[in-house]
Amino acid sequence: MELNLSQADSFSTGKRVCGAVREGVAAVIGPRAPASTGIVQSICETMEVPNLQIYPEVQQHPGCCVISLYPAQESVAQAIADVVRNFLHWSAFTVLYESDEGLLRLQEVLKAHGLEDRKIIVRQFVPGKDQRKLLKEINASNETRILLDCATDRVLDVLQQARDVKLISVYHSYFITSLDTHTLDLSEFEPGQTNFTLLQIVNPEDMNVELTVNYWTDKYYYYHRRSLGVTAETVRTETALMHDAVFLFARALHRCYFDVNQSFSVESLECDDRHKWIYGLPLANYMKISEMDGMTGKIRFDDSGRRTRFKLYVVQYFTGEFRKVGWWETGHGVNRTQSETEKEAEIQKSLQSKKLIVASRIGEPFLTEVEPRGELQGNERYAGYSVDLMGKIAEIVGFQLEFRLVESNKHADLVNNLIARTADLAICDLTITHEREKLIDFTMPFMNLGISILYGKPVKEDASLFAFLDPFSVDVWIYVATAYLGVSILLFVLARMSPKEWTNPHPCRSEGTDGFLQTNLTMSNCLWHNTGSIMQQGSDIAPQAVSTRMVAGMWWFFTLIMIASYTANLAAFLTLNRLEGEISSAEDLAKQHKVKYGTMAGGSTAGFFKNSNDSTYKRMWTTMSQSVPSVFVNSNEDGVQRVQKANGKYAFFMESTSIEYQVERKCDLQQVGGTLDSKGYGIGLPVNSPYRTKVNGALLKLQENGVLQELKEKWWKAPANESCSAKDASELDEDSNKLGLANVGGVFVVLIAGTLTAFLFAVLELLWNCRKIAVQEKISPCEALTSEMKFALNCSNENKPVRRRKEEEEEEEEEEDAMPAGVTAGSFARIGFEKFRDKE
Repeated sequence: MELNLSQADSFSTGKRVCGAVREGVAAVIGPRAPASTGIVQSICETMEVPNLQIYPEVQQHPGCCVISLYPAQESVAQAIADVVRNFLHWSAFTVLYESDEGLLRLQEVLKAHGLEDRKIIVRQFVPGKDQRKLLKEINASNETRILLDCATDRVLDVLQQARDVKLISVYHSYFITSLDTHTLDLSEFEPGQTNFTLLQIVNPEDMNVELTVNYWTDKYYYYHRRSLGVTAETVRTETALMHDAVFLFARALHRCYFDVNQSFSVESLECDDRHKWIYGLPLANYMKISEMDGMTGKIRFDDSGRRTRFKLYVVQYFTGEFRKVGWWETGHGVNRTQSETEKEAEIQKSLQSKKLIVASRIGEPFLTEVEPRGELQGNERYAGYSVDLMGKIAEIVGFQLEFRLVESNKHADLVNNLIARTADLAICDLTITHEREKLIDFTMPFMNLGISILYGKPVKEDASLFAFLDPFSVDVWIYVATAYLGVSILLFVLARMSPKEWTNPHPCRSEGTDGFLQTNLTMSNCLWHNTGSIMQQGSDIAPQAVSTRMVAGMWWFFTLIMIASYTANLAAFLTLNRLEGEISSAEDLAKQHKVKYGTMAGGSTAGFFKNSNDSTYKRMWTTMSQSVPSVFVNSNEDGVQRVQKANGKYAFFMESTSIEYQVERKCDLQQVGGTLDSKGYGIGLPVNSPYRTKVNGALLKLQENGVLQELKEKWWKAPANESCSAKDASELDEDSNKLGLANVGGVFVVLIAGTLTAFLFAVLELLWNCRKIAVQEKISPCEALTSEMKFALNCSNENKPVRRRKEEEEEEEEEEDAMPAGVTAGSFARIGFEKFRDKE
């Protein structure tokens, strides 16, 4: 018989059960209400009537006649905990439960995660049916993983309210603990948009389930001429357990009595009487030790009558259908039956022809607006690295995309859009940081980079006319000139003092009292000797004494070293442009106060300095924070413009990839030093996005095929006629291979000045000589100058006659007249020389 028992009145429940026992019963199945379980089990234990439990119990009451086919609550709780931790791998989630019994059922989940550093929020339903306010609060916390424990008939209502507050989306996952969730129609929740995970004890693929359901439908149709409306997939747990309980009791009854022809009868029992049913305890004991295959799987019990070693199936509702993806068994834990390939195939199927929203911001070279604006539609309005990269990914994964710009064009708005899930993806120069990963998910980096310094390029100096003097400083040239003059004077003084330096100017004449000695080391000769040495040309003047030779040797050694050093540096100074800046690293910036430096306000670069443990970077952050006016800018573009206008008085920290792009197109900028850290740009996604794995796989494929590098070269390299790197390379080649007049013009100036000076001295010497000739020969200076110029301009005449005074010429003519006939001038000269020799 079937009794409708009160859920709260234990006294009324007891009276009705006693009335049923008085009429005679062989077993009691139930009750359904947890509050009535205690009184029913107590009466059955007293009367020794088998009590088969097929409903969940809050607390198990051990007894000799109580047999529970429904899995023990602690076992179900352990299954839920194992699925959450080892199957779903949830590290943070929200527990949403309906009643206190549900919280007790989930105690194993809380115990398993309570000792670990995991974030778990526990919320209970508010009184009444409307749970929207509670669900809004959960949605505001950005929680996407929800463990829902409530009665089966309330699941759909709660999910519908969650959909109303946008707590149902592709980024949300639900784990519903009710074992009958598989009987609900979840198709209204946009198949493929939300992942529902649940447990069920009935395996619709089991042969016993299929045969039993077919038997029911056939019998029902036979008697009622209409369909039962039940399939193997929609059989409720209560129905399956009821079938198994009846089948278990019938099997025990046949095995204990009917099969062995023993007597069996149902007796009328009184609750107030101590008389017990003699057949009840043997039946209960036999059911405890027996095993059978039922609609809920293998049925077996421990000594206390609790079901043990049962199996629960992990089922997921995705892409519009329930699929068995794993199983859990007592003592074995959870096991996955769905391969990663199958899981990826389901995600791939859900992405087919799906349009994803891609949030981005304007910023070269990642995204720019195509001209003319307003005439193009959709993604055609934009161009850049981000558009090309997302297009390649969309081709591989198989989805459509739509670019949308954030209003403020800031990175923070991109992150906020992903948190609010108004965008499915976000791409730009979005750096992967620890702080951002707390709020959103990232793909693998599609570009590696680091923080570097953008600084103005030093102005190229015009080549100096006297660049050949640059190898030595002014001080060195002064010291060399002083040494030259000092050594010349010393050589002159030592030559005056040393006897060895004084020699007979007429070696053929013996030194007498009227003779004299001369030295070659006059002041002018000393200067000429040292000049020849320093010019590596030498001279005919050679010191004779030990002292003068020692001074000359030391001077030669000095000139050897100086000329070698000068020659070694001269080539570098003539061929290389001196573009040495004041700043070459971050340490150089930190040590000085002349050049200001800053970052983009609120960006990852500013966060690097703010959170750094390095003493240098800490000091730099303090300097930046205290600078007045502020050294921070609102965007990288503002930072680039500030560097260009500062004329070397401002340096800007930004990502190395952005610096590469700017330096390639702005020839007055340069990157200084290496990178301060190592990080990467990634594509942002909402937390727990199902697209992350597919997008990562596409990025990895593009990287292996070299597409990422090709895209970077396409958007980072400027055209040949605009490329600063190409211009610098060509200028460097020209500078290193050819010397212009600007490099060696000073040498020509010295040559011209020297030759003009020499010509001037020659003219002066000529005029002075003409004056002397005019005085000696008693002619006019003009006549003397004319005579000398005629001789100088007659290039065919290589012998110049000696000019004599007129008195000497008249005397010589008188002597020639007085010579005897036949005596020539030559013989006369020999006679005169012999007389001079005899006289000597």
